[in-house]
Amino acid sequence: MKKSSLSIAAAAMLLAGIGVASAQSESFTEPSWAANQGAMMTTYSTTMKYTSYRDPNMTPTVGMILPNSVTVYALPDTMKSPTASRYQYGMVNDHPVVIESNSRKIVHTWN
Repeated sequence: MKKSSLSIAAAAMLLAGIGVASAQSESFTEPSWAANQGAMMTTYSTTMKYTSYRDPNMTPTVGMILPNSVTVYALPDTMKSPTASRYQYGMVNDHPVVIESNSRKIVHTWN
């Protein structure tokens, strides 16, 4: 019984180590945002009749958490990338901002 418990514990530790190693090796490449994509997003938002959130005191910057009062949308099909589901965008004072979907942290702006 003691041998069996030791074997089970050793196997569990080995599997836990494999899980940690595979999680650490999982990586993704952040998309690069081209200068012309900001204009494309602005045009797309206008076409879709999306409204821009207006706050003259807000200057969106990378790293800032976008307030929940700002409506966010899926990225346009023209901007899809392998990691596109991780991102959304919003319009703040007529400027597009890309955010991480889960945290609402701004990862790119076009000013």
